[in-house]
Amino acid sequence: MKQIAVVTGASSGMGREFVLQLDSFCPSLDEIWVMARRGKRLERLAMQSQIPLRIFEGDITKKKIRRALRAALLDEKPALRILVNAAGFGRTGTVAEIAAEEPFIQTDMIDLNCRALTAITEICLPFMRKGSRIINLASAAAFCPQPSFAVYAATKAYVLSFSRALHMELKSKGIYVTAVCPGPVKTEFFRVSGELTGTLKKLTAAGAQAVVRKALQDSLAKKQLSVYGPPMKAARAGAKLLPHSLIMKLYV
Repeated sequence: MKQIAVVTGASSGMGREFVLQLDSFCPSLDEIWVMARRGKRLERLAMQSQIPLRIFEGDITKKKIRRALRAALLDEKPALRILVNAAGFGRTGTVAEIAAEEPFIQTDMIDLNCRALTAITEICLPFMRKGSRIINLASAAAFCPQPSFAVYAATKAYVLSFSRALHMELKSKGIYVTAVCPGPVKTEFFRVSGELTGTLKKLTAAGAQAVVRKALQDSLAKKQLSVYGPPMKAARAGAKLLPHSLIMKLYV
């Protein structure tokens, strides 16, 4: 039976890095099925990957590409060893500011970060078995509401909550779910969300390679949560100990 991984958002950033590192953590994979809108980038990634890629080019918020994935899974009936839900984006600014500049972009964010992630997971679950892993890209923004990052933080809170509940539902089957909650990561994300500004963000920004390596290690260790670096671990502790109303004042 063919052993595969599925990676969304594979054309750049964290998704791309997961593809490049999967051969070290799961050498038994026969293929990685990659999903993203930018097909040319996926073709270039295929030349760099140690594992053959199968490309699904398209927007995963649309049913067409999700149906294509489901049809391929039903046709080939592979053993799906790893699902990485890495597709997502954010916008910096108040809800009113973003709505005035880019109407509907915030609901698009919800569609990708929450609805599409859930839909891809639903499609993949029937093909997972004991030892399979799901890695969902959440964020340290999930730990507490964030003014001027309100919708993004809310979507990642959904991903974190969904991942932890799904982990409990599936662990009796030997399938484990890890939510990855990094702080700022040096990727193309900030070209879309807004530039990486502020001394604290710049000082705590991590490299994608290190964050992905830890995420894969934590997934193999069956951990529910992967938090990279002391600053983000401190942020998580602070969000658990301090009133959110107090923390939110730091963002205003």
